[in-house]
Amino acid sequence: MKLEKATIDVVDGSNSGTRYTVLFNPFEYTIERGNTYKATAIPGLSGPLLQFINGDADVLSMELFLDDYTDAPKDGKSVKDRLDDLAQLLEIDRDLHAPPHVRFVWGKLNFTAILEKLSRKITLFRPDGTPARATLNVSFKEYKTLSELVNNPRLESADKSKRRVVIGHDSLWAMAAREYGDVTLWTEIAKKNDLDDPRDIRAGDWLMIPALEPQNGSSGLL
Repeated sequence: MKLEKATIDVVDGSNSGTRYTVLFNPFEYTIERGNTYKATAIPGLSGPLLQFINGDADVLSMELFLDDYTDAPKDGKSVKDRLDDLAQLLEIDRDLHAPPHVRFVWGKLNFTAILEKLSRKITLFRPDGTPARATLNVSFKEYKTLSELVNNPRLESADKSKRRVVIGHDSLWAMAAREYGDVTLWTEIAKKNDLDDPRDIRAGDWLMIPALEPQNGSSGLL
């Protein structure tokens, strides 16, 4: 089977369509992902309350190798030229007013991202000091459009109800203002939690915040 070379493709901007071929495929790569949580200290509890804020983007990291002597590219570009090309992906594009988006492709791996970090270690030089061999540590951070993030939520529940903890002197009115942008909708929270008296809540209580149908009658949920 023919060895398939990894590529870095520029997706948009003034250099859209440009392809950089990786002469030596990486020996390994790492994909990392994390979540962001807010820690809230509540008096009387042995630890903080952790509340999910949002998910972080996947980060693809690897080490790439460039060498002028062992596998010169067909386009004749030197290690220095290729270092300059990759470093340019960190620069602000004149059409986008931001660094361009790229796509790392290697076999079935297709990772659309921005080049987050690029570390260059020069290990061999020509007599005039020009780099002839280099090791690169690169990190790509996954990029998704707003529509992709909004239309493909990873939710286990279809009703999108939320749970919120009562903190300090919180009230149903304040929760309704934060969650719905409308103080008068406190009654929906009271109904969901079988509260006859809206003041009958204390710090540390958990409340369900129901999803509401938009007033225009569409199927989306608030």
